[in-house]
Amino acid sequence: MRQFNNAMLRAIVAAVALASLAGCGIAGMNLGMGRLSEKECMMRAMYFESNRSSAEGMLAVGTVVMNRLNDPRYPKSVCGVVGQKNQFAQGVLTRPMTDSGAVLASRVADQVLSGARHPGVQAAQHFHTAGLRFPYNNMFYVLEAGGNEFYEKRRVR
Repeated sequence: MRQFNNAMLRAIVAAVALASLAGCGIAGMNLGMGRLSEKECMMRAMYFESNRSSAEGMLAVGTVVMNRLNDPRYPKSVCGVVGQKNQFAQGVLTRPMTDSGAVLASRVADQVLSGARHPGVQAAQHFHTAGLRFPYNNMFYVLEAGGNEFYEKRRVR
């Protein structure tokens, strides 16, 4: 039985190595580490920007990404939006996702890319860490979720 287990382990390791060389993916992630898929960019934004155990927080972050994607002032791809300088967590597109939060992020990314949106986010395109408040009169807070405060920037009359 021990020989069978070692042989199976070697076969699994070989299969994973071949899949990564071929650019195949698991849970929507490109193991070849070439160009990132739209799903992986979305996963990474949600994983690094929200409480990794909060599907609601991940959905809210994903909604902000999609709100920006639909605005002509922002890039026209999920990866372009997430990769914008000084907009999301440093290293969001390069740091490893190391815990089970990646599985949740994969599931929620599928939902967002299929049209799901957090209704509380409304038209918000911005968020910051919960508990912080800034004195600017153009920030209209709409939701707190996943450790973040989501807000719209509105013109002050």
